[in-house]
Amino acid sequence: MSATPPGVLARAGILVLLWLTGMTMRAPILVAAPLGPRIAEALSLNQTGVGALTTLPVLALGLGAVPAAWLIARFGARNALMLAVILTGVASAARGVAPDAGILLIATAATGVGIAIMQPALPALVARWCPGFVALGATVYLNGMMVGEFIGAGLTLPGLLPAVGGGWRAALFALSIPIVVLAPFLRIPRLHGERPTLDQVARWPDWRDARVWRFGSLLGLTASTFFGLNAYMGAILASKHLASHIDLVLAIFNAVQLFVSLLLMATIRRVLALPRLLFATVVLHIAGLAVVMASDSLWLIGGVVAISLASAVQLIALTSLPALILTPARAGAVAAGMFAVGYVLAFVIPLLAGSLVDASGTTASALYCLLGLNMLCLPLGWHTVTGLEVQRA
Repeated sequence: MSATPPGVLARAGILVLLWLTGMTMRAPILVAAPLGPRIAEALSLNQTGVGALTTLPVLALGLGAVPAAWLIARFGARNALMLAVILTGVASAARGVAPDAGILLIATAATGVGIAIMQPALPALVARWCPGFVALGATVYLNGMMVGEFIGAGLTLPGLLPAVGGGWRAALFALSIPIVVLAPFLRIPRLHGERPTLDQVARWPDWRDARVWRFGSLLGLTASTFFGLNAYMGAILASKHLASHIDLVLAIFNAVQLFVSLLLMATIRRVLALPRLLFATVVLHIAGLAVVMASDSLWLIGGVVAISLASAVQLIALTSLPALILTPARAGAVAAGMFAVGYVLAFVIPLLAGSLVDASGTTASALYCLLGLNMLCLPLGWHTVTGLEVQRA
């Protein structure tokens, strides 16, 4: 293993790979939101089924995170990451050829399993790829995630669909090809430092670690709010007679996350040192949801921007912490536990919101559900002091 830090060109190449890998962790999930109405019409899905296209991978992110920690410990973070990228790409492509709703949902879940392995593998790998610039490496792949969200949710309708002839199947397949191509390039960067032995690596999350539950619960809240709003944005706008603006609203919703992630590349440590950061993001979620609920015009974009900004800061803060405050031997397991808690919640909550919509016949039910949960989590945000976590690094 190399003990010499990478040069400028090698460092740039590593950051590009991290960015591309981060992008593959979101684009395959978020592409389902704008394609939802077309898929629903073709395969006779109800509103809960449409929501599941976005939220089912989120459940897989949670359920797959715990065995992912074992895979990382047994085979190494890089091998686990390569396997995960291949699985994500193949499963995502399979959605495009699914003959019915059942096969589509199975392929959707498999896509989520691949991403579930990727998420804890990257915090474990970034310290060995990026000696001396771990914080930059972490924020770069998180920026890639935000770009993936923007591509999947914001550019699918105006860009990807016209490029592939307007078919949702072709769009899903075309988006998956670059993911599979990425996998062999992950063998190129050198691993710095010694790989921990199997006995040294935490194979399973420590459920007694309070950070797993604090970070995981807040991650579930922000992911539920973000993914839930993406999944039901079409129905929300239709109820306000704004359905023709869905491409604009989704583009703005996801572009804000991209902007925030770029800004945080150079400021992540200072931002994480703010003592009430996570409380502030929950408050911003609540304010944004209130604006979306109250407005029947495009002024609701102000609420959409607030929600997106808060979700981006909270997601980047929470997913950066394991790589910044823990050794590579422990980062993967803590991240896996956090993702398990967070993404199981992120599946259950939007699905509950969708069920409320189907039962009540009004999309306002979903917004009330998300608003109430954010209000319940205000005390958790207040008592989760990220500044103390960074000081313990």
